[in-house]
Amino acid sequence: MPEILNLRTRMGAFATLASALALGACATTGTADDTASTKSDAKEFAPKTEAEGVFPSTYSPYPGTATALKGATVFDGKGGKIENGVVFMSGGKIVAVGGPETPIPADIAVFDGTGKFVTPGIIDIHSHLGDYPSPGVDAHSDGNEATSPTTPEVWAEHSVWPQDPGFARALANGGITALQILPGSANLMGGRSVTLKNVPGRTTQQMKFPGAPYGFKMACGENPKRVYGGRGRMPSTRMGNLAVNRDTWLDAIDYANDKKAKRDLGKETLVGVLEGDILVHNHCYRADEMALVMDMAKEMGYKVTAFHHAVEAYKIGDLLRENDVCSAIWADWYGFKMESYDGILENAAFLQREGACVVIHSDDSNDIQRLNQEARKAQKAGLRLGIDISDATAIQWITYNAAKAMGIEEMTGSLEPGKMADVVLWNGDPLSVYSRPEKVWIDGALMYDALDPKRRPVSDFELGQPGEGDVK
Repeated sequence: MPEILNLRTRMGAFATLASALALGACATTGTADDTASTKSDAKEFAPKTEAEGVFPSTYSPYPGTATALKGATVFDGKGGKIENGVVFMSGGKIVAVGGPETPIPADIAVFDGTGKFVTPGIIDIHSHLGDYPSPGVDAHSDGNEATSPTTPEVWAEHSVWPQDPGFARALANGGITALQILPGSANLMGGRSVTLKNVPGRTTQQMKFPGAPYGFKMACGENPKRVYGGRGRMPSTRMGNLAVNRDTWLDAIDYANDKKAKRDLGKETLVGVLEGDILVHNHCYRADEMALVMDMAKEMGYKVTAFHHAVEAYKIGDLLRENDVCSAIWADWYGFKMESYDGILENAAFLQREGACVVIHSDDSNDIQRLNQEARKAQKAGLRLGIDISDATAIQWITYNAAKAMGIEEMTGSLEPGKMADVVLWNGDPLSVYSRPEKVWIDGALMYDALDPKRRPVSDFELGQPGEGDVK
């Protein structure tokens, strides 16, 4: 079967498929005169293709003012620390970051940060807010399309409920300025993720992070084999997981190379992954399975961006570094099922020592409100083993590294001139359990101020319903 073995050759026709779809959508018949003479004829309709922008972001930054923070300890998100620093933002962007000598224009808003700390906005790479919103009832369970082992055609954003009270809590308590919403992990291929700016919006598209690439959720191990094996379907084993995955990728490659193929939404997503436009985020616990998935990715011609949960990542830190794959992990969740049994508190520290990419994630509506504390726990676990990780590096785990794995590091994740002014002013050491965000800016707009309760966004859902005696 030489054509299957030569996968990279077969992938060379991806561009041809995209061109064919685009031309099909734009095609017209006849000249202008022909059209004028047949106005009564039935009109032909064609759906938009992805190249034309379906479900585009309609996000527009909230209004802000030129602002400077001075006198605070600044963590820049990329491992740097500035004492008595200055952060100046204007026009929604970071303009300057530096020491006390950094010039500040006159007649702008200036906040005294003496004794306080500044970080980039905190980013959660793994959230289900909106897809599993509060209150957690069956009617709100919209994160798992658990009807087939592979559902690449579904998009998490089409389940996001913007009124989820969890968004405002993540902003106020955790300083979260951006987050990736993923489908759940019942499926081998769960669908597309979406990256959001953590701002109030009437629609999901008003929250959608402009320019952020889509992610693609995959899962290994116990979840897919339990869900579908329990229904008497394949997969029911780990070898079944890999077999279904490989067959699905081969079908997607055939689709990409078939110029006459009828549009298929699921395969369209998979082709986006193979072309490198959609980033793979793979739920995986065991080290051996992560190694197998990286081999499968090489066989099929795609790349894993990050393994999520990854409680055994510490066993293969060198492989993860060599393959440039991030590990999005918890500080101390483990042992709740067999494949998570071998997790250790020092996971992040061992990965950091190997030079691998570490991201601390939440996967939880409560933990997203304290990712700063989770980073501290992981940092201290390493210190007890003699692995000394700086505070600046621990902050990087929840800012720049998350942005890198989500493909938005050129826009946010660190305090650098030209980047989005996503900034948190903390009332104390940001890695302390006693500290909280005092102010949070998103694209230079002050979205939260602990000293101004009226500024905190409140979901319509939290306002409640009128009582019987109220005016309707």
